[in-house]
Amino acid sequence: MSNTPLPGDRIAKVLARAGVASRREAERMIEAGRVSVNGKAIESPALNVTDKDKITVDGKPVSEPEPSRLWLYHKPSGLVTTARDEKGRATIFDKLPEDLPRVMSVGRLDLNSEGLLLLTNDGGIKRQLELPATGWLRKYRVRVNGRPKDEDFAPLRKGMVVEGERFQPMTVTLDRQQGANAWLTIGLREGKNREIRRAIEDIGYTVNRLLRVSYGPFQLGSLKPGEVEEIRRRVMRDQLGLDADASPEETPKRPARPQRKRPPIGKKPRK
Repeated sequence: MSNTPLPGDRIAKVLARAGVASRREAERMIEAGRVSVNGKAIESPALNVTDKDKITVDGKPVSEPEPSRLWLYHKPSGLVTTARDEKGRATIFDKLPEDLPRVMSVGRLDLNSEGLLLLTNDGGIKRQLELPATGWLRKYRVRVNGRPKDEDFAPLRKGMVVEGERFQPMTVTLDRQQGANAWLTIGLREGKNREIRRAIEDIGYTVNRLLRVSYGPFQLGSLKPGEVEEIRRRVMRDQLGLDADASPEETPKRPARPQRKRPPIGKKPRK
């Protein structure tokens, strides 16, 4: 039996590189019968394709993969981070600039959360940045109703279980009291559904504003709600640990650490 690898790449990987969807989403599309190769619908993602194969999704040809790109986006409150919403609510994709190519979000921010969201046209990059092994610190400015004391946040710093789900330890700083509300800075390395809101509610307080200010080395900076800013390709490669000609699927899972001497990405250096 030959051990020679089959030519080409897995179909889900090719769809992800073309910006159609993440690999997992592409696999679901294949299982739903939405993907065809050379005019025949396929039922399994266990298929290698080459640039000679003609691939269509929902009857539309899949274009050649564009160079990998990454954007910073300031998500406003009131938008859901999904391509389609069953309840008919507005999504971030409804509000993005018309000249932006087809993009995917890296992770999510819930309906009432705002701040930094990374967008990419490359499903491989999306997958890499969402892996728990990547472990990038995400920082949030959080406003809670009430007058908490610093010791109230000990459970968050130790790690806690909420409704049977374990949350990893968070960094929590009580910044200031502003009238009936307190401002916190919270950092975490893996984001579960409404994790900060649920953790704060579990210790007896309510979050009334949540703003993500950074995702790893990428900073929200002065970006206004609804604005999009592309990250320079060289900076993107450096921060993600990518070789200039390598696919993100073939690079180390853990990104390179940002150099301390450089100003945070998304912020202009002080004059």
